[in-house]
Amino acid sequence: MTKPLVPAELVPAQAGPGELSGPRISIVIPARDEAGQIGRALDRILAAVRSRCEIIVVVDSASDPTWEEVQARTVTEPRMRCLVSEFGPGPANAIRYGIDQARAGVVVVTMADNSDDPRQIDELAALVERGAAVAAASRYTRGGGQIGGPIVKGLLSRLAGRSLQLLARPGTRDATNSFKAYSTSFVRQVGIDSRHGFAIGIELTAKARRLRRPVAEVPTIWLDRQDGRSAFRVLAWMPSYLRWYLFCFGRLLTADGLAARCSHHRRPGRARVAETSRPAAHIPAPAARVPAQSPATDWATWHVIDADHAPAGPRESRGAA
Repeated sequence: MTKPLVPAELVPAQAGPGELSGPRISIVIPARDEAGQIGRALDRILAAVRSRCEIIVVVDSASDPTWEEVQARTVTEPRMRCLVSEFGPGPANAIRYGIDQARAGVVVVTMADNSDDPRQIDELAALVERGAAVAAASRYTRGGGQIGGPIVKGLLSRLAGRSLQLLARPGTRDATNSFKAYSTSFVRQVGIDSRHGFAIGIELTAKARRLRRPVAEVPTIWLDRQDGRSAFRVLAWMPSYLRWYLFCFGRLLTADGLAARCSHHRRPGRARVAETSRPAAHIPAPAARVPAQSPATDWATWHVIDADHAPAGPRESRGAA
């Protein structure tokens, strides 16, 4: 059995008389240089979500103006936290760290650029509570759509989603969309291995498919951001997306078999690990800590965070609200 990623001291205590037992949904927002934009996204989320929730904004560095803007809001909004990622720079590590800190049984990943529809967060969370490991907001199912955005990126995303659903049946026509809800226990069981970009969405969909865990979807209308510049890099992140696209195809894996496959991929030079139900030796090397102060180009720099191990060294509370 894998160890939980959240240390015992971070797990909320039992609620006292008259208190709520904690959030139903943890909403994770990776952000970089979103000062002036993220405020509107946060206001929309707070107005739309009806369930008990916590909002976790994760930045690369406390020197990012986004951190100061969100921190100012936490003074009057107890549901909100702004954290500096201890897993290194980049959106993948920001999402990974946000999920690591989540207190709810359902975690929803959404963007800071107002492209996602926050009114669907409750609906996505409800699907996970009904048994889905992953619930996707789908641009490419009936009733969904995509307005604006780079043409090449949109065509590749649509082709990947439609072809994957036709050939591998992962449960969603939009495996690449980052706007998804996850069972927190499922994510902590399978871990996150992505090194590049926003591939976590397709990675966790692929892992659910190989474990034959339910994946659901609801239609969504995605609108391209109106201000600022997207950090999405199609060519640089394509190999990571292709890896998980291909991973969707294959026979049923057990949790141990999945861990063995991913462990093999993280350790080049070793013999291929057979897909088996026997427990796998899973002792990854400690991840090197990346300094918090990083140039903007480091949003394409990654390292692996394993399902069973937090980064080596003492935990710091940099930027915690």
